[in-house]
Amino acid sequence: MTDPLHIAFLLFPEVTQLDLTGPAQVLSRLGHARLDLVAATLEPVPTDAGFSILPTATFAEVPAADILCIPGGFGTHRAIADDATMDWVRRVGAEATWVTSVCTGSLVLGAAGLLHGYRAGCHWAQRHMLPLFGAEPVAERVVVDRNRVTGGGVTAGIDFALTLTALIRGEAHARAVQLSLEYDPMPPFDAGSPERAGVAAVEAYEKRVAQLAPGRDDQLRALAAKRGF
Repeated sequence: MTDPLHIAFLLFPEVTQLDLTGPAQVLSRLGHARLDLVAATLEPVPTDAGFSILPTATFAEVPAADILCIPGGFGTHRAIADDATMDWVRRVGAEATWVTSVCTGSLVLGAAGLLHGYRAGCHWAQRHMLPLFGAEPVAERVVVDRNRVTGGGVTAGIDFALTLTALIRGEAHARAVQLSLEYDPMPPFDAGSPERAGVAAVEAYEKRVAQLAPGRDDQLRALAAKRGF
């Protein structure tokens, strides 16, 4: 019997919890797999939804994994600024069979030097920042480039995880997982992308983000320079 696949999700303050919990729910059904939520300590980690998540392991306890997954959220900038976090991402990503992300988690992978020369997805509002790290931004829900699998924003994490499941266990297994989760989305509004939401909705979103995270593009450029990009 081979060892179970080890899946490691990075957990950091102000993570978007659905970036993590959506794909974690799917990947927990890979079969013969073990899943860890990894953080600097075992203290509860606050998410951007107003509740906290308990880590299952620390950086020191997970020196390697078969699948590395980095979620996104407003806390990604702080994650990139933290040397211990980036050292762990870089170390685990260098040896992982699959190096993956959801939403703005791809910026963390990029800052760790793990997306140079790769096509990658990201949340639409931050996709333009991927070239800072030598990555090619792609406007798709899921982007597969060799062993890099990156999802778009938030809900794309479920599509990402089903795609990864198919790559690892085959399409039949992934279809069975999708059915078990009754993943049959029929959103009440056709507003899930900037192209369909309309100019007014996009402008309102960008105004709100500017209030919540002022100057975040400039901050990311400064962090990229700090990381040698």
